[in-house]
Amino acid sequence: MARHRPSLPGIATGLRAAWRDGYGLDDLRRDILAGLTVGTVAVPLSMALAIATGVPPQHGLYTAIVAGVLIALTGGSRFNVSGPTAAFVVILFPIVQQYGLGGLLIASMMAGMILVVLGITGMGRLIQYVPYPVVLGFTAGIAVVIAVLQLPDFLGLEVGQLGEHFIDNLGQIAISLPTVEPIELGVGLFALGVMLLWPRLGLPLPAPLVGLVAGALAAFAINHWLAGSGAEVETIASRFTWEAQGETGSGIPPIAPSFIAPWRLPGADGEPLAVDFALIRALLGPAFAIALLGAIESLLCAVVSDGLTRTRHDPNAELIGQGLGNLVAPLFGGITATAAIARTATSIRSGARSPIAAVVHALAVLLAVVALADLLGRVPMAALAALLFIVAWNMSEARHVLHTLRSAPPGDVAILVTCFTLTVLFDMVLAVAVGMGLAAALFIRRMALLTETQRVDGEPHASIGVLPDEIALYDINGPLFFGAAEKALTSLHRVDPQVRVVILDMHDVPSMDGTAIVALKALIDTMHREGVALVLVGLPTRILVKLRRAGIRRAAGRLSWCRELQHARRLAQRWLDRAA
Repeated sequence: MARHRPSLPGIATGLRAAWRDGYGLDDLRRDILAGLTVGTVAVPLSMALAIATGVPPQHGLYTAIVAGVLIALTGGSRFNVSGPTAAFVVILFPIVQQYGLGGLLIASMMAGMILVVLGITGMGRLIQYVPYPVVLGFTAGIAVVIAVLQLPDFLGLEVGQLGEHFIDNLGQIAISLPTVEPIELGVGLFALGVMLLWPRLGLPLPAPLVGLVAGALAAFAINHWLAGSGAEVETIASRFTWEAQGETGSGIPPIAPSFIAPWRLPGADGEPLAVDFALIRALLGPAFAIALLGAIESLLCAVVSDGLTRTRHDPNAELIGQGLGNLVAPLFGGITATAAIARTATSIRSGARSPIAAVVHALAVLLAVVALADLLGRVPMAALAALLFIVAWNMSEARHVLHTLRSAPPGDVAILVTCFTLTVLFDMVLAVAVGMGLAAALFIRRMALLTETQRVDGEPHASIGVLPDEIALYDINGPLFFGAAEKALTSLHRVDPQVRVVILDMHDVPSMDGTAIVALKALIDTMHREGVALVLVGLPTRILVKLRRAGIRRAAGRLSWCRELQHARRLAQRWLDRAA
């Protein structure tokens, strides 16, 4: 079998695939329309997700612009649309609380380096081995955390600064419930209702865009009518200010993303970051978490897009593209990016034919930043919170969770519940680590149950007929590894007293690990002390080589191996005759 070689960055695998299929003007027209459609969805989502992460909204827009273009042109998927995603909120929010915007951008660049290394070393295929209950558990947990973090803006609460821990934040929100602002809540409910009802009308405009526009109009009218009364609906412009290129303003700066050195940005205390080994070491754990989640999200998205379009992606090239996007985007103010399943599906349904659609989507976001910054600043915070409620609900996959809880085996249910609980109460990294450990233990147990050793006696054997009482034939089925070897070989320690030769039929043993070899060696020594010889039958050459390297070698009258049972029967009988 030919070894899969990871693609190196350059012209993207997805772009080459589209070109090979005969890319033409009609395809370009479809890509432009699809990109504009996704761009209108990406603008409000990028702002909302940046705010949920704890940074000003323009950084989410810069992510969609810079990373969206670069990943599309260098990645391994033909249809993935990349930008900020909801899955990262639970990881990025604590980083911002501890290290500020500068720390977040440095961690994103470190994660980008890790993703590039994973892609170059061909690790893309390994992500597919993350079990479904693990993914379902931590994504549902992330959805709960996102929804809870939106309550202060949706209800207009006077909460103050939220921290890193879910339970502490939940308690702080609960204490602040008496400060609910009815006007903010009304605007949020109005925007949420519009977003939920709009798709039923079947009109082409995206529901998030319509809902935010409706919320902005409602906020404008309320602020105009209640001007001077002290009651005001909070908007992006009233909460955020900016300073760039010698200019200042409120809301979103109407300028394209420009180079910025992340290491010169302030930390959580407002002071410039001290970039040293201690900071890099502290950010290494979060960077690995970002890289792991980014790899899972982007490759899951690529699998979904393949299913919708009947195409195939290159997982290693996709990891390289995602890594390059996260390396470069922070240099222009962008936060962590990965492929977004909802935006990718929207692009495909809108007629996308190649990565050009994702590039157009990024250009549409750039146009919105440059031309519509003032209007974007009028979007109320309560409406953005309503949008993230919908994102969290869709991300939770509540139907799949309930279906899994009802129908999955108990072990899988336990993994799902554990990952969900750990994600909510602690963090996603711990949840994935524990979930993978539990899934591995469950897999080992299931595989061990498949491996068994049975004595073949009573009836004449099809290959060697009736055996004398001094010869016993055992059939071993399944892989011999650390979880199954002891169980499979233990029964061989209790052979009948009259048995002098044991034949092990190992035709159905596909593999043996080091633990199994040690157990086999112990079995050979025990049988030798009891005066019982052993014949191994049907082992492939690669396993026999392992046995020789471990010091297990043929010994006349004590140990041998052969290919067929007939040969083993003759050899065993010859040993018995000599002993007699």
